[in-house]
Amino acid sequence: MIDSHCHFDFPPFADNSGDYLDLARQAGVSHIVIPSVGERNWQQVKRLCEAARQPGQPALFYALGMHPYFAEEHGPETLARLEQALEQARDDPCCVAVGECGLDFAIPDADRQQQMDWLVAQLSLANQYNLPVILHCRKAFPELLQCLKCCPPIRGGVYHAFSGSLQQAIQLLDLGIKIGVGGTITYRRANKTRTTIAQLPLDALLLETDAPDMPPAGFQGEPNRPDRVVQVLNALAELRSESVSQLAQATHKNAEVLFALPSHI
Repeated sequence: MIDSHCHFDFPPFADNSGDYLDLARQAGVSHIVIPSVGERNWQQVKRLCEAARQPGQPALFYALGMHPYFAEEHGPETLARLEQALEQARDDPCCVAVGECGLDFAIPDADRQQQMDWLVAQLSLANQYNLPVILHCRKAFPELLQCLKCCPPIRGGVYHAFSGSLQQAIQLLDLGIKIGVGGTITYRRANKTRTTIAQLPLDALLLETDAPDMPPAGFQGEPNRPDRVVQVLNALAELRSESVSQLAQATHKNAEVLFALPSHI
């Protein structure tokens, strides 16, 4: 399995990364993609991926971006430095995407136009460096579509932590955006999301944990972990006609192709 979205540089992983990688390996996780949130952790995720190249352990990859939730930390100069960071990472096989980027209008007093401008700029950078995008969106779906249509991502991307309708999912797929399937589907009350995920094409789906956030059912109140992507996989198998093995293989391939993950680093 590939955990396509895990903040592995956050606590509690930062001080015990080896132990958590062991748990992930034992669960069958082969790759973990770590999105950044802003300039403050670009170097941290890069160093983490470089340090974790141990035989038998899950391979770590990273993305560079400006998360809209942390908009107060960003400025016009941050975009320039993001471009510099992407240029420096051009030949780094561990840098596989631009993100986490997107829109978050759930933030009090959100500067919506600024967020949209920054998203379009990051979509443009993704195209400039031939990378897919990792998208975050809260209470801003129409505006997200507007930005994607304004600057279509050439390499596509993934809508992280999808919890929307079938119509919304189809709109994303039409724009080359895959669907990140996380812990939400492990909760039986999430009927809309579960029903939608059950109907989507198999080649549209990626597994994710969003660890340490979004713990699956049964682990509420605990930090989520990358090994718990297996709970997401099992829940997905309950909703669809494919077997656990078929779903693991297909979602692995989907993430591998989207992020152009190398077989060896």
